[in-house]
Amino acid sequence: MRYSFRQLEVFLAAAHFQNITRAAESLAMSQSAASSALKELENQFDIQLFDRVGKRLQLNELGRLYRPRVEAMLAQANELEQAFSKHTEVGALKVGATLTIGNYLAVGVMAQYMNTPTRPRVSLEVANTSTIGRRVRDFELDIGLIEGELQSSELEFIPWRQDRLVIFCSSTHPLAQKQTLSDSDLREATWIMREPGSGTRQTFDRGMQGLLPDLNVLLELEHTEAIKRAVETDLGIGCLSEVVLADAFQRGSLVPLTPPAHRNFQRQFYFILHKQKYRSAGIARWIDLCKEL
Repeated sequence: MRYSFRQLEVFLAAAHFQNITRAAESLAMSQSAASSALKELENQFDIQLFDRVGKRLQLNELGRLYRPRVEAMLAQANELEQAFSKHTEVGALKVGATLTIGNYLAVGVMAQYMNTPTRPRVSLEVANTSTIGRRVRDFELDIGLIEGELQSSELEFIPWRQDRLVIFCSSTHPLAQKQTLSDSDLREATWIMREPGSGTRQTFDRGMQGLLPDLNVLLELEHTEAIKRAVETDLGIGCLSEVVLADAFQRGSLVPLTPPAHRNFQRQFYFILHKQKYRSAGIARWIDLCKEL
């Protein structure tokens, strides 16, 4: 074999950090050793994988072509190494999730995944849909769980479960006693909303098509708990996932409101993976546990 796994690790680290010094530090190597490993890899095959601008390394077209294949090869090698050393096929996993999923669903799945004799580690990153999509595309996350919509030819979207947004208010709000809201009620209400760009806001905007320019949005917040607290104090009404609101509805601190029949707030949760990502036993186990929820 004319290349080593170490050379491939340096290639991926350099692609990630775009700097050979930081790549070397991440692999506990000297800068000169990492630079030599990358140069030897390119020289052996008479190729160039990066455009070099000062100290910055930028993947060129050839580097972008080979990166997914190298990522898949090293993932398989790491899984085999874990199987040899720990006698298990389920290893460490890097998971990304959007806010609703990360805070209300993913933590329970993490506990189940890690509850095995070998205690495989799971790192969870919670961010908006576009960030999770980008990090899965860049192989910085093994799998993503999203509630929003993305367009990417590099990603595979696997349907997970249905979800529904619910309009809600405090138990003392004037609308709490109304059986079904009208479009006029929606226009006249004061709203406490998720920020633009979030998956929740995407679904809300789609469901409120035709009314958006007329809505009175008082606050746009990034955190669902902050929205719930604001609505409980009668600052306005909100619209969040039923997953987020279940406990508050049970306590009676918040009240669900019925929108007009033509307003649709259904949506789909998805798993996202890079199309060239190696499907490890850990990824398969994670998906199975999520589907058991």
